[in-house]
Amino acid sequence: MEEILAEDLNINVDLKSGNKSDYSADKIQVLEGLEAVRKRPAMYIGDVGNKGLHHLVYEVVDNSIDEALAGYCDNIEVVINEDNSITVRDDGRGIPVAIHTKEKRSALEVVMTVLHAGGKFDKDSYKVSGGLHGVGVSCVNALSAELKAEVYRDGKKYIQEYERGKPNYPVKENGSTDIRGTQITFKPDDTIFTTTVYNFDTLSARLQELAFLNKGIRLKIKDMRNLEDDGQPNSSEFHSEGGLREFVTYLDSSRDSLMDEPIYVEGEQDNVSVELALQYNTSFAENVHSYVNNINTIEGGTHVSGFRRALTRVLKKYGDKEKMFDKLKFEITGDDFREGMTSVLSVKVPEPQFEGQTKTKLGNGEVTGIVESIVGEHLKHFLEENPKTAKNIIQKVVLAATARNAARKARELVQRKNVLTGSGLPGKLADCSDNDPERCEIFLVEGDSAGGTAKQGRDRNFQAILPLRGKILNVEKAMEHKIYDNEEIKNIFTALGVSKGTPEDDNGLNITKLRYHKIVIMCDADVDGSHITTLILTFFFRHMKTLIENGYIYIASPPLYLVKKGKQRIYAWNDAQRDAAIEQLGGSGVNVQRYKGLGEMNADQLWDTTMDPENRVLRRVTIDSTSGADHIFSTLMGDEVPPRRAFIESHAKFARIDI
Repeated sequence: MEEILAEDLNINVDLKSGNKSDYSADKIQVLEGLEAVRKRPAMYIGDVGNKGLHHLVYEVVDNSIDEALAGYCDNIEVVINEDNSITVRDDGRGIPVAIHTKEKRSALEVVMTVLHAGGKFDKDSYKVSGGLHGVGVSCVNALSAELKAEVYRDGKKYIQEYERGKPNYPVKENGSTDIRGTQITFKPDDTIFTTTVYNFDTLSARLQELAFLNKGIRLKIKDMRNLEDDGQPNSSEFHSEGGLREFVTYLDSSRDSLMDEPIYVEGEQDNVSVELALQYNTSFAENVHSYVNNINTIEGGTHVSGFRRALTRVLKKYGDKEKMFDKLKFEITGDDFREGMTSVLSVKVPEPQFEGQTKTKLGNGEVTGIVESIVGEHLKHFLEENPKTAKNIIQKVVLAATARNAARKARELVQRKNVLTGSGLPGKLADCSDNDPERCEIFLVEGDSAGGTAKQGRDRNFQAILPLRGKILNVEKAMEHKIYDNEEIKNIFTALGVSKGTPEDDNGLNITKLRYHKIVIMCDADVDGSHITTLILTFFFRHMKTLIENGYIYIASPPLYLVKKGKQRIYAWNDAQRDAAIEQLGGSGVNVQRYKGLGEMNADQLWDTTMDPENRVLRRVTIDSTSGADHIFSTLMGDEVPPRRAFIESHAKFARIDI
């Protein structure tokens, strides 16, 4: 699949098309060739690191999903093979293999070797397409060292193999079969990708997300690289009959819900279908997860605007009618209606237009009114028919408004200090002399001792140091005004130069005065250090997510060991490197120092291993799945103990004992 397959075969599936069987070779429309993909892969898949590597799988899976949306496919399976190649198989119609009239070659070869060739470009074949930006399986083929396409169609098997996007031979018949579908096996090109090792959990999270978004489809994944004790591969299976209802319940499983079951909305207007599930809980965060044609629109867009407008309008009208806002001495805002709400909004748009920093923001203006109309009508009826639940929601809104008013005062106190002058910066901050944010970086360092070492070891021209005392506040369990009372969090806000929650900021995060474009979390390489890192990441995810989305948040990687013999020294970041260093230095007479904290390192050692741009390793924090990240943070840092215990038990086999 590739742009055939609705977006890879990224396919635009007509959910209500008249002639379902009319999916033939001539439905494949060719728009352009593949020439630039291998030269500029990042333009097509985002990057050539871990994210781009996994995106290859998503492109192929999205083709199968689109076949399922069209009503032709029920089962999709992903296999991580022993050599880190990937196999994706489905039971759809199978890519057409007949000779394409215009191209004079098999439609399968066209799909696999020509960018923007696919059924998605023919509205008679597909109405709605999943996948990202139409690069499709031909892009996967171009970026794979080898790929094999197998098609089961009309009682026959067909096969074609490729190397770096070029076919080894024409499509050939390869026997008979009583099944149908497509199977793609590919191995990413290690001359292009910086890593070729797939992560089982990352792929599983996306398949689970797709199962919720496309109810009724069964998705499986298995990992042939590491077999269990019984010889069976690690595997998972995802299937949802409740769809978005189950998705919201899953996301809120570690929160205390205010409702018996989620509110569910479904409707269609002008060929745009809208589906929404939402419920309120006792937390203080707004969690809106939005999708367009299965694409996670992390920057929102017109569909989210329509939803928010409908929610605010209908709830405010209901609260006014019931006189539940009469005692408030300040105005209710849109934010108040969304605090403690978890929602999933999924729309299907025939021709989506994406924009924004990461091209995941919907720009179709007509969608705003459609979503507002459908959601508003359903929500109005729900409140009228469920007065008890409606009352609970409005009471939550009043509480949120009261807390917001207190938080506003706390924010103003913090942000009055947030002036870019020396006197307005935190006393503990050792700032850098450069003032160009693109060149400047700040290290958030655990403890005064490590902070002192970092101050001595840094390059003060462009590196700033902000020591943090102990564990910062767990924002997952704190009301907003309490967050701004926390000294360490106030220091972070002030040092970074950002503001939040003012009208000028559109009640979001204003980063126009951000002082550093590299914000590095640098904690000890032990259990406490990991906990502090998680607390800081929770704060950034909940209150400064924009910084993560812009790629400004990093985690430092200090070494775990110093292996030395005489004057010879080798740093090691894991046990394997330590063992290799011991062997390299000769074994006997070798001394191994295990660093328990950054404060144990000399300033020059910290610079050489962790802070020097020439030698260090920084891990950039990205969000592959906002819903997955939301669930993990609420599970690990929330109030509910049972979900956290279940998570720990299920991941115990990956734990290491640090003695």
